[in-house]
Amino acid sequence: MSNVTRTVSDGIAHVRLDRPDKLNALTLDILEDLVAVAHELRRDKDLRAVVVSGEGDAFCAGLDFASVLSSPAGIAKAFVPRPWRGTNTFQEAPWAFRRIPVPVIAAVHGHCLGGGLQIALAADFRIATPDSRWSVLEGKWGLIPDMSGIQALSELVGIDQAKLLTMTAEVFDGSRAAELGLVTRLEADPLAGAMRLAEELAGKSPDALAAAKRLFNGTWHAPARRTFSRERIEQAILLAARNTKVARQAAFKKSEPVYGPRVR
Repeated sequence: MSNVTRTVSDGIAHVRLDRPDKLNALTLDILEDLVAVAHELRRDKDLRAVVVSGEGDAFCAGLDFASVLSSPAGIAKAFVPRPWRGTNTFQEAPWAFRRIPVPVIAAVHGHCLGGGLQIALAADFRIATPDSRWSVLEGKWGLIPDMSGIQALSELVGIDQAKLLTMTAEVFDGSRAAELGLVTRLEADPLAGAMRLAEELAGKSPDALAAAKRLFNGTWHAPARRTFSRERIEQAILLAARNTKVARQAAFKKSEPVYGPRVR
């Protein structure tokens, strides 16, 4: 995984796109590495939060077409969906981070284009510089976003804006991205901001955070009755969970909670 690095400290994982000489442009190997890292982190019950960032001058400039198109067989393999997940490699590279049951925060600076934007949108939160550069860039090449971007856009902006961004391939800055709802917070140092948020969230019950993420991701466009049912199920599990007791006792005593591993 020479172009994707991962470190974990105090329950916070830092995943870095590490191809700065190419503005972290995505190759087939990087996509596979992102999938592998996300799946590994998903199994870590002691994990509390994940920060995703890019080394060098950009978060990610999108797909490296020269590299990817040089391997037709690799494209064909990556394009085939996995029946048990419903995603192919292009889609799973971002969406696997949605499957991690802890908050995922993207720290965005420089270019956040095409596939890079879709990786950022798969995070739960995005912290970006005001001058970062965003675009659903696939339209420039006569394509559509196919790395889970359509689903992510549908959850963050209105359908007219999603169509407009996709059809025009407009390039806009981080401030505009925040106005549209694509960016959670604007900060001069997004990595530092992402780490602060990760540390804040790491102090909450990991079971409650996981339940909240499952509920929102699984019911955002669902009928109300289904949402109510899922709420009851998640709450019943939380009421019996050890970490809920820890949170309650710490709140009563006004002390710092010490949580155990995540249940789910």
